[in-house]
Formats: sequence, C-alpha cells, structure tokens
Amino acid sequence: MENFVVSARKYRPTQFDSVVGQSHITTTLKNAIKSNHLAQAFLFCGPRGVGKTTCARILAKTINCENQSADGEACGTCHSCQSFQENTSLTIHELDAASNNSVDDIRSLIDQVRYPPQSGRYKVYIIDEVHMLSAQAFNAFLKTLEEPPSYAIFILATTEKHKILPTILSRCQIFDFNRIKWQDMARHLANIAEKENITAEPAALELISIKADGGLRDALSMFDLNVTFSTDNTLRHKAVLENLHILDSDYYFTLTDHLLQQNHTEVLLLIEEIMRKGFDGLQFVSGLMEHMRLLLYAKDPKTLVLMEMSEENKAKFKKQAELSTTSFLLSAMNICAQCETQYKSAKNPRLLVDLSLLKINYLNSVFQPKQAPVVEDGAGKKYEASANPSPLVESTPTPSSEPIQRETSESYVKENVIPTQVEPVSKMRGIEIAPRPSVQSTGLRSAKKLVETKQSEQKETTLLTSGTSSEGNKPFELEDISREWMRIANAYKANHDINKFVMMNRPIELVGTVLHLKVENELQIQQFNESIRMEVLNQLRTSLQHFGIDIQLDILIQEKSDKKVLYTQSDKYEFLAEKHPILAEMKQRMGLDYEF
Repeated sequence: MENFVVSARKYRPTQFDSVVGQSHITTTLKNAIKSNHLAQAFLFCGPRGVGKTTCARILAKTINCENQSADGEACGTCHSCQSFQENTSLTIHELDAASNNSVDDIRSLIDQVRYPPQSGRYKVYIIDEVHMLSAQAFNAFLKTLEEPPSYAIFILATTEKHKILPTILSRCQIFDFNRIKWQDMARHLANIAEKENITAEPAALELISIKADGGLRDALSMFDLNVTFSTDNTLRHKAVLENLHILDSDYYFTLTDHLLQQNHTEVLLLIEEIMRKGFDGLQFVSGLMEHMRLLLYAKDPKTLVLMEMSEENKAKFKKQAELSTTSFLLSAMNICAQCETQYKSAKNPRLLVDLSLLKINYLNSVFQPKQAPVVEDGAGKKYEASANPSPLVESTPTPSSEPIQRETSESYVKENVIPTQVEPVSKMRGIEIAPRPSVQSTGLRSAKKLVETKQSEQKETTLLTSGTSSEGNKPFELEDISREWMRIANAYKANHDINKFVMMNRPIELVGTVLHLKVENELQIQQFNESIRMEVLNQLRTSLQHFGIDIQLDILIQEKSDKKVLYTQSDKYEFLAEKHPILAEMKQRMGLDYEF
C-alpha cells in the first residue's frame, strides 16, 4: 500500500505561476530574478497557510536553476532543480527557528555561511518562524544579515511580524502576504478534485473555502477530511455541513423571517431544533450576529460587494435585507453582542439565548408606533377609530395669499384634548419639574398666525405635519410637550413601572425639534436605554399627532449639584468611609469589595 500524501504536500506549487492568490509577490520576485536585483535578505510575513514557505523554496530553487526561462521561472529538470526536489541540495538550507532559537544555533549558521557553495551560484538559508528566535540570537545575527557574503541570501518567514526586532526589519526586504480569496481557493480545490477524480458540488467547495478563512493549507486539510468522510468520492454540501459541524445558513434566514414577523413561537421551536442537533448556544449567537451584519451590508449595493459569498447567496441576503430596517439590524446586533459577552458567566445560558431572541422578536413594535385604524363615514370623510374621532384630510400646501382660518372654539378643545390629573412630584429628591399646565393652555395656534410668522422670518418656529389636522401643519412648544410628557410619566406610575417614572420625572428643555432630558450621571443614561427612548418618542408623536418631522430626544448630563438622585456603590462607600474611617481599613485588610 502506498503511503498517503496529503493534498497540501502533494499539490504544493513548484513554480511562481502555480502559487494561488499572491500574484503581487510572485511578480515582484520574478522581475527581481530577471533583472538580477536580488536583496541579501527577504522577510515573508502573513497569516498561516498562505504560501510564505512555498514562495521561499521556489525562490531558492529558481535563483540556482541552471536553465532559467525568459519569464524568471525554474526549469525543473536541471541538476540543481532535481536535487532540490529530492531534498538533497547542499546549497539550500532550511532552519526551523521554533526549535533552533538559541545563540549557539545562530552562531553555527554563521559559521556555515563563511564557506562558498560547492555548486550553484547562491547559498540560500530559509529560516521559518523567525519570530521565535531569542533577543540574543537576533543580536548575534544582525551583522551577518546586514553584510553577508555575495553568495549568501537569507529568506525569513514569520506569522508574527510585530515580534521581530526593528533592527532586523530594517535589514530585510519585506513582503506582506495576503489572505487568499475564497474564490481562488474554490477554483484550486476544483482543479485538485478533477485530478483526483472526485465529484464535488460547487456549494461544498465554497463552504470549505469560506470556512478556511484565507488559509489554503487549512482548506486543503478540510478537503482531505471530507473526501475521507465520503464513501463514493463525492463531496456534497450537506455532508460537508455535517462533517465540519457548521450550522446551515438556511436556519438563520428562517429565524430572521420569524423575528421580522414577531412570531416568537416559531422562534423558540427553531432554536430548540438547533440545540438538539448539538450546536453550542454561543456559536449560534455569534452566527446570528454575523448574519445580521451581512444583512446590513446587503442593504447598500456599495457594501454588498464586500460580502465573501456567491452571487446566489448575495441575492438571498439582499431580498431579506429589503424586509428589515437598519434600526432593527443594529439593535439585534447589539443584543447579540451583549448575549455573547454574558454567555460564559450566565448560570442558565439557554435562558439567556431565549431572552435575547425574544427581545429581538419585538424590536419592530418599539420602532413602529401603533396607529389607530382609519374608517370612512357615509359622507366620504375619514376618521380615526377612537373614542373622540377627528377628521383625517390630506396635508396640502396652502398659498400664502389666501387667509387660513381655524376654529378654536371651546368645544373643539374639549373634544380633542382629554385632561389628565398630574400628581405632585415635589417629594422626589433632587427633581424639579413644572406642574402640568391646564387644558386651556394647549398651545393651539391659528394657521393665519403661523403663515404670518413664516413670512416675517423673524422667529424660528418648528412646524410638524399632522396626519389628523385640517390645516396640514401644527406647531408645538414646550408646554405641549411637557403636558404629554407628564401624562406618559404618570401612566408609567399607574402601571407600577417606577423606574421609567423616575427617569422621566426630570427637567426637560426644547431646542428646535430636539428634547433635552437632563440627568445626573452616566449610570442614568444607561438606564434610559434605546428601547425606552423610542417608546417615549413614539407615544409623544402619536399623542401630539406629529408625523412630518421627527421629534428627537437627547439625554444630557447636567452640571453637578449638591443633590443626587441616584447613588452608585462607589458613592455610598465613600460617604460611609468618610464617616467611619475603620470601614476603609477593614476593606483593605480583608480584601473586600463594595460591588455585588
């Protein structure tokens, strides 16, 4: 029985033209050989399995070839080439710096350099994993590397360029190898499969190439593994998924569809099926986050080209990206990132994954405010299906030359504004907020006054397009916002949601269309997270009937004062330690911590 040779060795390139995905390196080396502009030292650096050592061997063989071709390639038939291929060459030496990293090893190498080659023009020394040399060995190597004999050439290879001394880098001609593109690897694997009489599905080779992450040696190892796994010399996509233990991307597409439809039942059933197949929860969350990132890339044609996959898969991502919003994708990625961070420390990781998926499931409810259904009466007018309907008309621009009138009768105000009692909040420590204004100060302005203000252009007034007003534009000021703001806060209080009530029960300011909510510290900004902010904004837009220009909300830290609403653990400890100095001494002696 013949000894099996792995594909990485059997199909190792022997000429520059056969090197995969490093044309910028091979072209430069061939031109240097043809023009006889060879440096005394080369440094090949880059990720693993991209061809550094292979290119070093090809370079060493080519410069000693007796019958070089016109394009700078070795003939492969001369005595020098044959001896190199049979590992009997006396002019080409390979040294593994990982196991020969001492000063004595480098001194032995320097002693060998003193003797000229017995055959050929150059003595070539290939030092692999050169970053493993000790600092003393590097220093002993400096002088020889800077001024070697005319017949000596050094080729250094490393995966960690940053670990090499700058004095070594300055004496070498540096070549940076790139990660190999998956398309190039897939074509190379297809050629090998054809030579080995192996039937391979293009999707299977694509999967292996993407999984290799730019390393051709890794791709060839996985190729051999899957060929061995197959019983009929056929590489199938499904078998590769099973053998490499990769979750099929169709699961992520199906899961995202359920999340966009807010079908939490199917989401939980699908995650249960994935877990039963033996996939780790952390691996699944990382894959889902990557899927969301690719969907974000697919929303723009400029970033779509950055996705490393076939055109068929790009079309699938583009189709699903059209059904999702950017806000949904960003928030979903943020939730997945938090889950990934907390997974290892969680007591119940599966519950953490389920909770994260349920949060993502209802993101669209946060970003899209609910609107009352529209009904049409017998006269053709449209109304909102609510307790106090108001006519819905399309907003049309009104010429400034025609006067606009609006009824602001007492009955109109009573029908369209529902008064709400606001309980005093002066008992909350450190919070000062104006009481809710009465119904009579609703901030309704006549449209005629708005037109005159716009014509004068002397006062900046923000107009929001209203979907339910008959004049098309409706102004709002701080008193309108404050009234609705306190109504929402009291609704939270009535529902016993004290955290949200306390966060909203703070001073607010209106600058243009931006609300400024002032808090005391960064901790309060984290508590008032994105979901709460969007929920409050949606309620404000719905209640004030403003849909033309978005009302924005910024959370600012106000100037420090003597009063504090929320105390952190550090604040509490410093206060108690100041009153009781023995507390600090106890913390230091016993190694205590105030965080819990």
